[in-house]
Amino acid sequence: MAEITHYQMLIDGTWVDASDGETFDSVNPTSGEVWSTAPEANANDIDRAVRAADRAFSEGPWASMSPTERGHCLRRLADLLVDKSEDLGRIECTDTGKMFKETRWQAKYVAEFFHFYAGCADKIHGETLPIDKPDLFVFTHREPLGVIAAVVPWNSQLFLSAVKIGPALAAGNTVVIKASEFASAAMLEFGRLIEQAGIPPGVVNIVTGHGNPCGTTLTSHPLVSRVSFTGGPTAAQHILCNSASNFAEVSLELGGKSPFIVFDDANIEGAVNGALGAIFGAAGQSCVAGSRLYLQESIADQFLPRMAEQAKNILLGDPMEEDTQMGPLCTNAQLEHVKREVAYAQTEGGEVLCGGKQPEGLGGLYYEPTIIACPRQDLRIVDTELFGPVLSVLRFKDEDEAIRLANDTKYGLAAGIFTRDSARSLRVARRVKAGIVWVNTYRVVSPIAEFGGMKSSGYGRESGFQAIYDYTRPKTVWMNTSSEPLGNQFVAR
Repeated sequence: MAEITHYQMLIDGTWVDASDGETFDSVNPTSGEVWSTAPEANANDIDRAVRAADRAFSEGPWASMSPTERGHCLRRLADLLVDKSEDLGRIECTDTGKMFKETRWQAKYVAEFFHFYAGCADKIHGETLPIDKPDLFVFTHREPLGVIAAVVPWNSQLFLSAVKIGPALAAGNTVVIKASEFASAAMLEFGRLIEQAGIPPGVVNIVTGHGNPCGTTLTSHPLVSRVSFTGGPTAAQHILCNSASNFAEVSLELGGKSPFIVFDDANIEGAVNGALGAIFGAAGQSCVAGSRLYLQESIADQFLPRMAEQAKNILLGDPMEEDTQMGPLCTNAQLEHVKREVAYAQTEGGEVLCGGKQPEGLGGLYYEPTIIACPRQDLRIVDTELFGPVLSVLRFKDEDEAIRLANDTKYGLAAGIFTRDSARSLRVARRVKAGIVWVNTYRVVSPIAEFGGMKSSGYGRESGFQAIYDYTRPKTVWMNTSSEPLGNQFVAR
């Protein structure tokens, strides 16, 4: 058995164990073996991290840095990410089972988000107000909020951390980030770059542990000013309850069951490739996975056999190997959830066109790329987020029906539209209830573009310049410019 790596948390610039010495294991989903441990933070550990962040916000070098200097720190962090992308990608691949070629690329591309927010740091500004009273000069400026609690899931954690840490630090805040209990290693390895980037101790703290007490203590802490959460709706409900005790601002980026709509005038080759990547990329372990495919009736019989044949040929294997096209699921709980829901879908009339089982000859937490033809919209699997490589397929007659079916869900994160009709694409994009709409493409991101959901997919937006204002609050300043003394307010005039 390979040697087990023991990780520590980053609190106040120091690498530490949990104060009571407790740890939890992380399993390599490719081999099914424990490969690392991380501290199981308790309430005292979280309190220490938050208080360190609060001191760093109020005192010391970070509090006195100019916005331009903060930007320099973020640029150095971005450059370090590029240099270490190979190592970070390898660690994340080992911890999550995601493809090494994807984790390596993503770690490198995340640097673009830190470069973007480095440039934003000294461009946060207020305004002067044309006030309706004489001899008064009134202006606003924006101030950082304070301590930000950031909670990220295991999938795409470096990216999801960057869209929280980047704007938070650019605006002058400090951060306590809770890494996922399912795969903490990549975040802790990222923490080693913080000091190298010249970011002072306590500005970024990284803690590890389960929802209770770690997450509960963090999101309800009285010194936390904002909670930025990415994860599932159930955990989000707990966070909303927790924030009632500290009145922290909250943003939520939650799950999805995103529709992928293909009209009869679409480029079939492009739509098949797009649909395959939308659901089987990252083994379906993406909140924006295009897990509901809607095909116009006239092309469905042409489209489905072509897609199913390509799905059968997706090469499963070791995610560290360049030839592998799809790796395992991250946790055994996910695998069991997928197996259970696929089996139940068949009892409701769903037809498995390909996949539907674990592959033979592979250990670990693998599941075949699966396509299920669903006779009705009300099958449970159609509106259940699986976080796995399972696609539900339904047919529609016309544009109105496609939109009705696409919107018939509690989620509203993303949607894909494939059509050559530009007018139609704009009509459908306006009517689909989703925070992100891709037309003739899918799963592309940029630091310049905002993303976020609606309905049970959460609220608030991340990425883009506007997101930085969510990490500030405006302050209004009134200045009397008259040379005359202020009159006695209690003397009748």
